[in-house]
Amino acid sequence: MSIFVFAENSEGIFKKSALEAVSYASEIAGSNSCTAISIGEVSDEQLNALANAGASQVIVYNESGLNQFNAESYAKLIAGTVQQNGGSVLVYSNTYSGKALAPRTAALLKASIASGVISYPDTSNGFLVKRSVYSGKAFAMVNLPGAIKVLAITPNSFNLKSTGATLNKVSGTASYDSSEVKTKSIEVSKASGKIALTEAELVVSGGRGMKGPENWHLIEDLADTLGAATACSKPVSDIHWRPHSEHVGQTGITIKPNLYIAVGISGAIQHLAGVSSSKVIVAINKDPEAPFFKAADYGIVGDAFEVLPKITEAAKALKAK
Repeated sequence: MSIFVFAENSEGIFKKSALEAVSYASEIAGSNSCTAISIGEVSDEQLNALANAGASQVIVYNESGLNQFNAESYAKLIAGTVQQNGGSVLVYSNTYSGKALAPRTAALLKASIASGVISYPDTSNGFLVKRSVYSGKAFAMVNLPGAIKVLAITPNSFNLKSTGATLNKVSGTASYDSSEVKTKSIEVSKASGKIALTEAELVVSGGRGMKGPENWHLIEDLADTLGAATACSKPVSDIHWRPHSEHVGQTGITIKPNLYIAVGISGAIQHLAGVSSSKVIVAINKDPEAPFFKAADYGIVGDAFEVLPKITEAAKALKAK
């Protein structure tokens, strides 16, 4: 098999999800080639990270006009690269960009596709992968037919490799007609924050139980102490206590951190749909009947305004040791 993987960068930096995708692709490539595709201007230092994650070769398209993400042009460029080099499997991270690119490239390549993949392929009888469905409430085993397969893997589901390999860089030339691209970005507004929710391994989230935005410093204090991202429930973003970019749930951002701490959130099914894949869930609520306790690994029944400062101080003391 000839394995290709799109390594998404943000302003010239490869995030953890991109490196996970490269490590995943390298794992299924085995002794075969694993080729990473990088689009936009990126330093050799960053490209070395792809080699260390398992890429045996990196094809780089660094024309300045490609720095701004465009799903239409990127998909044509990636599909063309896979076709020209006889690729059989194309891997994405199932991020916002990956979700936009995977179906487009699958259509261009006439390939089978699976998104939300959480397992390595079983090739003993076909090409079988496990994927998350129904907002993480169930799993499906999917057998992908055809000569080319496209996989979009769920972030934070696979370990990173560290091979120590050196960079094998190949410069690519865009092989599509830019005049055929029908869409273009007019403006890009980026959410500000210390840690991106989609990349965070630790998340502290608050709900209406925080009683107002003036109390959010308690959430932020704990998050800062733990090195975590902050999030919120839909009602909190709807009443503008917090920006919509922090809203996690079925209609917001779906996350899969190692630890999710929910403070003052009742645990409605719509919220759980976006966080249920978290490896460990801690619920803090003064209502012992809050639905979140049924889904949580650990629960604390108590007033958030008393509990949060104590947890933050305990975390600070533990870090000091």
